[in-house]
Amino acid sequence: MKTRHVYSAPDLAAARSAMDAARRAGVDNDAISLIARSDIELETVPDERKVVEGDFYPAAIRGVTGGAVVGLLAGLVAVAVPPLGLTLAGVGMTTLAGAAVGGWATALAGSAVPDPVRREFEGEIEQGRILVVLDAEKNVLERADAAVQQAGVRRMPFDKPTVMT
Repeated sequence: MKTRHVYSAPDLAAARSAMDAARRAGVDNDAISLIARSDIELETVPDERKVVEGDFYPAAIRGVTGGAVVGLLAGLVAVAVPPLGLTLAGVGMTTLAGAAVGGWATALAGSAVPDPVRREFEGEIEQGRILVVLDAEKNVLERADAAVQQAGVRRMPFDKPTVMT
């Protein structure tokens, strides 16, 4: 499972130095993202470095799981009521339907929620700092941590699992 670490850079030059240090320490190029105030992102952050995750994927996973459980329970209740005539195949269908509806609804709601890093460090972003976000295996992050901080960025208190693969 990958973990997310966040570093605060005072400017784009420090963020680039931190990204280079992370790459040299073994962090995959695709595992490095930047978050900044909207005017800074528009002018200086390349599109492939922007974090656009939001809460879409975690919400979708929770919705599929919850919807499948509700669909399964509804199907089992329907099987227990003989006049409804639902078979075990019908239980499977209600489970799939519940998973689909649950995943769709929660993913839709989750897409409107800002990224957890953006929510947690809103003050840093508003002050004009650029956040360097690394998503990698814990051992790779431990190896990269000192090198990244030597590049002139400050480690933020964020050490959480990520849905990045």
